[in-house]
Amino acid sequence: MRATLDTAYADARADALSFALGLPRLEALAVLPLERAGLTVELRLLGASHQVIAGPLSETVACLPGDAEPLPGRATTSVPGWTYDFAATTATHSDGTAFARAVEAVCARLADRGDALTGDFPGSRHAVTALALETPAPDDIGLGWRTWHAYPQTREIVMTRSRLVKPS
Repeated sequence: MRATLDTAYADARADALSFALGLPRLEALAVLPLERAGLTVELRLLGASHQVIAGPLSETVACLPGDAEPLPGRATTSVPGWTYDFAATTATHSDGTAFARAVEAVCARLADRGDALTGDFPGSRHAVTALALETPAPDDIGLGWRTWHAYPQTREIVMTRSRLVKPS
C-alpha cells in the first residue's frame, strides 16, 4: 500500500532517529494491519518514522522526545514466547542521482506487495518511509520485517531488519 502523507516529517536526518521497545501505539498517519506467524501485525507510519506492533512486541524507530535511546546497530532481547533481533545500517549516497535511484528501487520492489506500506512525505518525492514483512521460508517459525527511511537532505537511507523467532 502506498500512502501520500499530509504532514511534514519530523525526523530530517538519520542521526535524529531513536529506538524504543514497548511504547504504546503512537498516532499514525497510515496503518497496514496483517496476520503472520499466528500474530496480528500492524505496520505503522508516523510523522517521525515508523512503529511496528507484532503480537507482544512494539518496536518504534522515530524521532522521539526526551531521553530516548539512539538507534543501535544491533539489539537482541526476549519478549513473552519470542526472541527479538534488530539491526540497523545507514547508507549515505555520494550524489542526488544515486540516492534517487536507491529510493526508487525500494519503492518499485514494494509497489505491488500487499504486505508493504510506503509513505511519501511532502516536499520531495524521495522523502519516503517504507515497511515490509519479509517472506517467510517454508519451515520458518518466526516473523521478520524490514524498513527504509530516506532523507533527501543528507542523501541517507536508514535500513532496519527485525525478527521475532519462537524458541525451539
